[in-house]
Amino acid sequence: MRRFVGALLLATASLPIAAADMSKTLRVAFQLAESGFDPAIFQDVYSSMLSTNILDPLVDYDYLARPAKLIPNTAEALPEVSSDGLTYTFRVKPGIYFTPDAAFRDQRRELVAADYAFVIKRLFDPKVKSPNLYLMEGKIAGLDALMERSRKLGRFDYDAPVEGLQTPDKYTLRIRLTAPDFNFPYLMSYAQFGALAREVVEFYGDDIGSHPVGTGPFMLEHWRRAHRIVLKANPDFREVVFDSAPSEPGDEEIIRAIGGKRLPLVGRIEVFVIEESQPRWLAFLNGEHDLIQWVPNDFINTVAPDGKLAAYLANRGVRMVKEVHARTGYTYFNLDDPMVGGLDPPQIALRRAVTLAYNEADEIRVIRKGQAIRAQSPIPPGVMGYDPELRSPTLEYNPAKAKALLDMFGFVDRDGDGYRERPDGSPLVLELASRPDGDSRLYDELWQKCMEEIGIRIKFKKARWPDLLKESVAGKLQMWSLSWSAGSPDGDFFMSLFYGPNSYKNNDAHFRLAAYDKMYERSRTFPPDSPERLRLYQEMTRILLAYAPWIFHVHHLNTHLLNPWVKGYKKHPFVSTQWRYLDIDVEERRRAGVN
Repeated sequence: MRRFVGALLLATASLPIAAADMSKTLRVAFQLAESGFDPAIFQDVYSSMLSTNILDPLVDYDYLARPAKLIPNTAEALPEVSSDGLTYTFRVKPGIYFTPDAAFRDQRRELVAADYAFVIKRLFDPKVKSPNLYLMEGKIAGLDALMERSRKLGRFDYDAPVEGLQTPDKYTLRIRLTAPDFNFPYLMSYAQFGALAREVVEFYGDDIGSHPVGTGPFMLEHWRRAHRIVLKANPDFREVVFDSAPSEPGDEEIIRAIGGKRLPLVGRIEVFVIEESQPRWLAFLNGEHDLIQWVPNDFINTVAPDGKLAAYLANRGVRMVKEVHARTGYTYFNLDDPMVGGLDPPQIALRRAVTLAYNEADEIRVIRKGQAIRAQSPIPPGVMGYDPELRSPTLEYNPAKAKALLDMFGFVDRDGDGYRERPDGSPLVLELASRPDGDSRLYDELWQKCMEEIGIRIKFKKARWPDLLKESVAGKLQMWSLSWSAGSPDGDFFMSLFYGPNSYKNNDAHFRLAAYDKMYERSRTFPPDSPERLRLYQEMTRILLAYAPWIFHVHHLNTHLLNPWVKGYKKHPFVSTQWRYLDIDVEERRRAGVN
C-alpha cells in the first residue's frame, strides 16, 4: 500500500494539490469547556485538542502506525541524539510561516528554532506560573539556574545564554539534558510545546491565552468561551500531503479516502460545548454534528446492545469505533488539606477507609453502563507499566473494613448524631469538587450514599470545570475526581503525578514522600521497556496504595460514532483529535438531508 500512495503522489506531482475546501465544515461537540489557548497554562484535554491544531510541535505521531510512532512535523527529521543520550538536535524546516497577526506589524514571520526555545523558556518564567513546568524542570542544563536568578532579579531574561538550550543557526535547536531521558522526544509532540512567537506573547501580554497565533493547519476564527469555538483552515499552511502506510485492518479504506491529498481537508471546524449528555447525543443523532467522541454512557445500551452497533444506526451508515482508552479516572485527596491530608497514620487510615467505602462496581455498572474497567494503579492499558494481573485488597469495596479502620484510629461518633468526628473531636466533613451537570449529580449521589454508609458527612463544592481547574492548580480543593490521558507510550507520565517536586504543578494530591521520589528518579535512568523500570513502577504503585493520595477508579472504555459522510477517521491512542485528516463527503451529507 505504500507503493500505491507513492504512485499516487508521483502521478499528481505535476498538478497543484488543492488546499482545504472552505465549503466543508466539520461539526463536533465537547462535553467540557476549554480553559484557554496558552500552552504554558492549559492542562485539560479540550484546550489541548484545540491548540494542537493551531500551534505546531516539532514532532507528531504517524496517523496510522500502530504501535504508535513519532514522525517529524515542523522538524526536517526526528532529532539527532548524541552517543551519551544527552544532546538532541532538531532542525526546523525552512519556509514555514505564522498566520498573519498585528503583532508582526505587517511582516511575514517565518518559524525559526528560537520560537521553540522561547516556548520552553516560558515554562521557567516565574511570572508565568506555569503548572506545566514539571515537564521540563530539572531536565535542561542551565534553565533551572536561570529561573532562580530571575526570581532574585524580579524578571526573566529570555536573551540570557543557556548551556542546554542553544540555537546555533536560524533553523537549528540544540537541547542538552542534565541526564538521559528516554521520553524526551515524546514530550516534544505535546501541545504544550507548539510553536509561539515571542513578539505575539509580548504583544498580547496576560491575554495571550485568547490569541493563539501559530503555524498549524487551522487558526482561531471565533471564540465564545465555554460555548462555541470556530477554527478555519490556515490559508498559508505549508503543503503537507497525507502519506502513511497501513498497519491495521481498515487502514486501506482511509488511504483510499485521503491518500495523496493535501492536509487539512475541511475548511472549517465548529466546536460546541455541550455539557449535558442528552442534547449532545441528539445533536449527533440529528446529523447536526458529524461525529461524537465518547458516546454518553446513558445511551450506550441503545447504541451498542451486546457490544454491536444497533441496527437503526447501522442502517443509516453510522460507523462505530471502540477502544480501551489509555486514560485513568481517579479522585485525588489534597494532602495539604487539614481534613484529609498528611502522612500520619490516622490520616492515611481515613483516606484508605474512604477508598474502601466507595462502591466502584456501582459506578461502572450503574453510571458508566459497563464502559470502564476497574483501575488498580495509575497506569492505564496500552501504556508501558500497566499490569493486568495486579489486584489490590486496598481497592476492594468493603464498608465493614472501612468502619473498623475508622474506629481503630479514633474517627468515631461522639455526639450520637450518626456521623463520625475526627480523633480530636472536631467535625469530620469531606468536600468533593463537582460540576453542575447531570452526570456529576449521579456521582454526587453515589458518593453521598457510600459515605453515609460509614458515617461520614460529605458536601459538594459546585462550580464549572474551568473554575474548578484554577482552584485545583492553586491547591484550594480538598478532593476532586478527574482523569488523565496518556500522551506517550510510557508510564512515566502517570508516575510523575506523585513526584514530590511536582506539587502545585501536575501533582494535584501534593504527595511528597522521599522513598517514592527516590524510586521515581531511579526509574527514569532505565529504558521504558526495561524490566528494571517495570519493577520500580510496581514498587511505586504499592507505595501509592499504602498512602492513598488517590482513589484509583477506572480505565475508560470509549465508543465513538461517525456519520457516514465522515471520511478518514482513525482513533489514535495518544492524540485526541484527528481533525486535519478528516474529510466530509458533502453530497452524501446532503443525501442524508443534512445541510
